[in-house]
Amino acid sequence: MARIVIIGAGIGGIPMAFEARDLLGATHQITVISDSETFKFTPSNLWVAVNWRKKEQIEVNLTPVFEKKGIEFIAIAAQRVKPEDNTVELMDGSFIDYDFLVIATGPKLAFDDIEGLGPDHYSDSICTTDHASEAGKKWQAFLEDPGPIVVGAVQGASCFGPAYEYALIMNADLRKHKIRDKVPMTFITSEPYIGHLGLDGVGDTKSLLESKLRDANINWITNASVDKVEKDQVHVTEHVLNHEGMTKKHEPIAFKHAMFLPSFKGIDAVFGIEGLANPKGFIIANEHQQNPTYKNIFSVGVCVAIPPLGKTPVPVGVPKTGYMIESMVSATALNIKALIEGNQPETKASLNAFCLADFGDGGVAFIAKPQIPPRNVNWSGSGKWVHLAKVAFEKYFLYKVRNGKSEPFWEKFILKSIGVEKLKK
Repeated sequence: MARIVIIGAGIGGIPMAFEARDLLGATHQITVISDSETFKFTPSNLWVAVNWRKKEQIEVNLTPVFEKKGIEFIAIAAQRVKPEDNTVELMDGSFIDYDFLVIATGPKLAFDDIEGLGPDHYSDSICTTDHASEAGKKWQAFLEDPGPIVVGAVQGASCFGPAYEYALIMNADLRKHKIRDKVPMTFITSEPYIGHLGLDGVGDTKSLLESKLRDANINWITNASVDKVEKDQVHVTEHVLNHEGMTKKHEPIAFKHAMFLPSFKGIDAVFGIEGLANPKGFIIANEHQQNPTYKNIFSVGVCVAIPPLGKTPVPVGVPKTGYMIESMVSATALNIKALIEGNQPETKASLNAFCLADFGDGGVAFIAKPQIPPRNVNWSGSGKWVHLAKVAFEKYFLYKVRNGKSEPFWEKFILKSIGVEKLKK
């Protein structure tokens, strides 16, 4: 009997546990370690932050879910991975042994990299459901006494879609309350151009997203680094890549509400482990999701190290979308099964990107197959159907978690149910 330990119970960790259980059967032990008893559907944080959802509506108590699947669940955070000993030390001082380890933790939010950034200081966050819930309380007060908004993603960020979503969802909510005319909005991003998304654009995302921002009367600054955030203003430098390497210091931009997506790092439990994590703490993985040094360790999701596409004036990371994470999960489950049976890993993740960016009353979708160009499919489109698809996406994924369903989500529900040709129409 093998023991498979999974660190993380999010969009990567939960499907990983379900798929491993269904693929490997009851013979092998599966253990999930998490810092929370509750699954929170992160893509819906945007709606929580403007009070279109309550926190409780997007949460699932994991204990009965895992019990039903015969999966051991430990709701204690990992303190340190000890790959030489094949153990994980927990925050309570106990140790969990493993034969195979899957790291699916997501990132550490690097708010401390920038003075004044984050919910403990002067800007709000939508990165966790708790952050979004607190932002929602502040949003209600903002509606009663509105003012300027700044929103965006800082240098080193690798997740840009939610910044566009939040800006345009706020725009939709302000219009609904008939106070949009009282709220100047500025979008500040480290991307070299609007719609880059860490992917050098997908289809026509550049013109699509520029058009959406223009229609919403949202100004923007690209190639931007956030120098510091103060109580009611943000200091920004704009970088221009030319023969002079020019930079432009903007006058401080005033705000009454601010939200910036931070850069990501690896969690403390793996940070600095040579051969396992890179200098930023992301897990090093080969094409089979397997760590080259510790071959019984695999990784899925945002915690996986993927190099940026190329040089940009301001550092820009590469996103990991749900479609990509799903393929990582399936590959990892099959490769662990192969090792248990005495074979070598052969399955590779497809690493495709599919994103539904909801803007409250419409949205933009894109498909990149593969994620890194050149691509076989390089498509983007927009319409009210994107909002409806994202609502369906939320309901189906929560259903899948509550009922322990392991079947692939993106291929069946999105690409086969809706279909690329239908999406184009």
